Amino acid sequence: MNKVAIVTGASGGIGSEIAKSLAREDVFVIIHYNHGKEKAQKVKEEILKEGYQAEIMQCDIADFTACEAFIKTILNTYKRVDILVNNAGITRDNLLMKMSEEDFDQVLATNLKGSFNTIRFLSRQMLKQKEGKIINITSVVGVSGNAGQANYAASKAGIIGLTKAAAKELAKKGITVNAVAPGFIETDMTDKLSNEIKEETKKNIPMGTFGKTKDVANLVCYLASEQASYITGQVINVDGGMVI
Repeated sequence: MNKVAIVTGASGGIGSEIAKSLAREDVFVIIHYNHGKEKAQKVKEEILKEGYQAEIMQCDIADFTACEAFIKTILNTYKRVDILVNNAGITRDNLLMKMSEEDFDQVLATNLKGSFNTIRFLSRQMLKQKEGKIINITSVVGVSGNAGQANYAASKAGIIGLTKAAAKELAKKGITVNAVAPGFIETDMTDKLSNEIKEETKKNIPMGTFGKTKDVANLVCYLASEQASYITGQVINVDGGMVI
């Protein structure tokens, strides 16, 4: 069987592009979603139409017990997982003084704890395999911070720490763990920004433009390949030079 990959939060935006790009590398892709079943199904259909393989699976990865069952089901069905891409993430933006405890907790639970949960339950299998590629999607906001995103920035900074710790723990068994930090990428989220905000934002990007989802997916595919077998514990920005 082809290599097996799990891409969390793969129903849209960056996640769907990562899933499709990995599939084009002849990887069997498990398209994870929590709420966006129709979008996940559409990604699967696009992959199948191109002649590659994929399946969709639902899970609230912030739920420790549900995530354990999710990973067990995958391993019982496909016997192995070679690539894990932790892409699932949410935002609940607000100023610190107005941010609710619920909004802080939900973002940390999905973005950071969700990444911990999947690694926690999959690492044992990767250790048995003596190989595996884990790629965590963080953000330049986790490096530089951003006003109005204390919860999101904290979760993404936490992912960077999680990446480095996991890389040190798993390296001797041939498992690499790296993080990709996108900047402003053209997605449905950035499409909602006004032209004025877009143009003002681009002034802070040396390359003067937003990135494409493919820019992120290309790097993920590289880190998931044998060409990147000696790279681990790294955080690589895909941001047009915004954070230098």
